Amino acid sequence: MTAEPVTDSPWPLTSARDEAGRLTIGGVDVADLAAGHGTPLWVVDEDDLRTRCRAYVEAFPDVWVAYASKAWCAVGILQIVAEEGLWIDVVSGGELHTAAVAGVPMDRVVFHGSNKSLAELRSAAELGVGRIVADSFEELDRLEAVGTELDHTFRTWLRITPGIDAHTHDYTRTGHDDSKFGFTLSLGLADEAMRRTAELPHVDVLGIHAHIGSQIFGTDPFVANAEVMIGLLARWRDELGATLTECNLGGGMGIRYTTADDPVTVAEYGAAVLAAVDRACEEHDFPRPQLAVEPGRAIVAPAAVTLYEVGTIKRLPGLTTYVSVDGGMSDNIRPALYRAEHDVALVNRPAAGELEVCTVVGKHCESGDLVRDRVALPADLVAGDLLAVAATGAYTASMASNYNRLPRPAAVLVRAGAVRLLQRRETYADVVARDVVL
Repeated sequence: MTAEPVTDSPWPLTSARDEAGRLTIGGVDVADLAAGHGTPLWVVDEDDLRTRCRAYVEAFPDVWVAYASKAWCAVGILQIVAEEGLWIDVVSGGELHTAAVAGVPMDRVVFHGSNKSLAELRSAAELGVGRIVADSFEELDRLEAVGTELDHTFRTWLRITPGIDAHTHDYTRTGHDDSKFGFTLSLGLADEAMRRTAELPHVDVLGIHAHIGSQIFGTDPFVANAEVMIGLLARWRDELGATLTECNLGGGMGIRYTTADDPVTVAEYGAAVLAAVDRACEEHDFPRPQLAVEPGRAIVAPAAVTLYEVGTIKRLPGLTTYVSVDGGMSDNIRPALYRAEHDVALVNRPAAGELEVCTVVGKHCESGDLVRDRVALPADLVAGDLLAVAATGAYTASMASNYNRLPRPAAVLVRAGAVRLLQRRETYADVVARDVVL
């Protein structure tokens, strides 16, 4: 495996076309995967996934790299990521339970979330979670209450809202002042939180955390975040006499969903952030803290594709050609939610002849059920062909639903010609399992 995957393609690292023009991933013909496991199907390139983990570890030496598991929290995914030496970031009791089932060392788990319940905090204490990211004054009180109840001291980071606008989609911005996350720096809430923790014997504040948003292509917002955070640590040392030793700079580096996207490399991202930290530490005469970063999408999204089978093709002369597939918004909500775009390709045979601009749609009873609006596909596309959608490893499986009572897809892991099941396909029995017959 290379030190870092190529960044000029949204397709997984081992993607190739065989002599018959069919797509292979991990040495496996995707048409065979569809025949054996059905569609829709999530296909994960294990070499790609592991290579991206290693690229982060290499780009951030001596930094704790924590996988933001909300991107895709499945037992097998967490096992692989943990094997590569990454910490695991969870945001709920369910994600924490998944990490426990996966055998992730609990001292390498970071527990986020803007509204953790008392039950979730009790679980974190009983399991020995490594770090709790405190998000509000109410949570500080809950931590102290649970700590007192269980005679447990929580190793804590305060989540800071640094006032940095990452200029990404409104739904993925988290660092601007008017955010539901964290203690807003400009309003004095971060300072008040730090002062208040001095009165909480079961809350041991070791550091601070900030995450400014997701799908960020440039390095300037990350550099600004590093400068603000180190400046805050230095000010608290000078004004409050508190020298904290840990600083989590969050994640959010963008990835290539289509060939038009142009993200920086992990190496460029790491170099820019670490240089900014060192400059700020020198400027403030502050010892470099133990750093952490939290990639999620950048680890898992490019490693996976979704396979669909083409069903109905509806041509409206002078208007639109609609290509309907056997999944859609229940297995990838991103296009419907904020018009996200993914590359789409015919994968069971080579393209022959002319291309036609089509709109690929799902089978759900929603006009907004898009897979990709206006994409060039072979004009001879027919029912039964297979389409693959690139970079679907993040926020697809994790946000999947049973809308229209569709069972959620299976997921497979491919490597060196071998196939392993990551998640089984749901059945109709699974879909109604929680219903009570009156």
